[in-house]
Amino acid sequence: MASISKDKTYVFEAMPVRQAVWKQALPAIASQMVVLIYNLADTYFVGMLDDPIQTAAVTVAFPSFLMLTAISNLFGVGGASRVAQSLGEKRADRAAQISAISFWGGVCCALLYSLLFLGIAHPILTLCGAKADTYATARSYAQWVIVFGALPTIMNTLLANLTRAEGNANRAFWGVTMGGILNIILDPLFILPQFLGLGAIGAGIATMLSNLAAALFLLGNILFNQTSTVLRVDPKLLRYTREHVGRILAIGFPSALQIGLTAVAVAAQAKFVSKYATQAVAGLGIAKKIDNLPLYFSIGLANGLLPLLAYNYSSGDQQRRRDVLRVGCTISLSFCLITLVIFEVFAPQCTALFIDDPDTIRYGAAFLRRLMVSMPFMSLCYPLIIHFQAIGKVRQSLICSILRKGVLDIPLLFLMDRLFPLYGCMWVQTMVDVISLTAVIYFCRGLKKEGL
Repeated sequence: MASISKDKTYVFEAMPVRQAVWKQALPAIASQMVVLIYNLADTYFVGMLDDPIQTAAVTVAFPSFLMLTAISNLFGVGGASRVAQSLGEKRADRAAQISAISFWGGVCCALLYSLLFLGIAHPILTLCGAKADTYATARSYAQWVIVFGALPTIMNTLLANLTRAEGNANRAFWGVTMGGILNIILDPLFILPQFLGLGAIGAGIATMLSNLAAALFLLGNILFNQTSTVLRVDPKLLRYTREHVGRILAIGFPSALQIGLTAVAVAAQAKFVSKYATQAVAGLGIAKKIDNLPLYFSIGLANGLLPLLAYNYSSGDQQRRRDVLRVGCTISLSFCLITLVIFEVFAPQCTALFIDDPDTIRYGAAFLRRLMVSMPFMSLCYPLIIHFQAIGKVRQSLICSILRKGVLDIPLLFLMDRLFPLYGCMWVQTMVDVISLTAVIYFCRGLKKEGL
């Protein structure tokens, strides 16, 4: 059985905090930027067709695709936190068991989701805003990224999380990056008329193949580096499932629920906008992809922080854990404030990068300016919620996740759309992020009383 190496232990225990945060966070942020490129590439090359129907079709399929991230987080975030905690307690054998259980749990859930979507694709896509002119294209796109692509997409994210958990942030980055580069190469080949000309369907094929390549790379690094990694995928280790699965799911569930409810909220938002012009749906799709830049940055940073937070919590170095969290929150907030200014000023120009349709650009720019207001609040929510998960505070993490995405979104969408038709929906995220951050701060004050 491999044990965690001294250079990885140095990162967790002794490296200066700011340096350790950047060492862990930069590859994780870069991985999320690559995931963002996956999504942006699809929107960009489909947008080059100057066909709002094709862009709208990708938009309405996106919530179902986003559910794959929720499933991955269930075992990826939960497993990664438990692996890092086990390493902090010098229990490499337990980390191996947890990684195997997380891997096979993700495989089973991916296959079940593929089959479920295959059976209920029509009502799901209709609920997400598909209309007569967009349904067929949305269904074909979703068939590739979800029915065929669920397993590689979930494995890509899950294995990257587990790999980062033992200090191999660079290896996780290169796996995800390889998939991103491949996606950028394949997208124009499959989408544009001068090549295969498959449009949005080609974007789905390219995404599936890219995620498959990245997942195989990360899996290969586990299978063929057994002496340098504590991670395992041996099905024999499933005999420890009963011992570990409850804790894995308890820690991962808030992240999975938050992403799952995000998918529901995105679908509901698209459904509200679908009452208006097809160009408005296309504009929303573009705006949501652009505002993913600060969102994915904060998610990546939080993913990078998780192993440091969990390890130092388990090893007993609470001051170092607090310092890691403080530095991480500062970085996240600073980046989101910078992007807020840039996108507020250059919203039309940013939207025009993806499509040359004046109405779509007008809608997209208006949506983007409103959506971006939520980003500073979001930038603190993600690292603080992941901190609760890293130290095993499931209740606090769950409450904050539900407040951020769940109980408030849908009622507020109805209210804001009635008060301010079409554009009111864009303010909902800011409202729920402010409420969620208030709850997060309240729970953080409770931790101080506990001496944490």
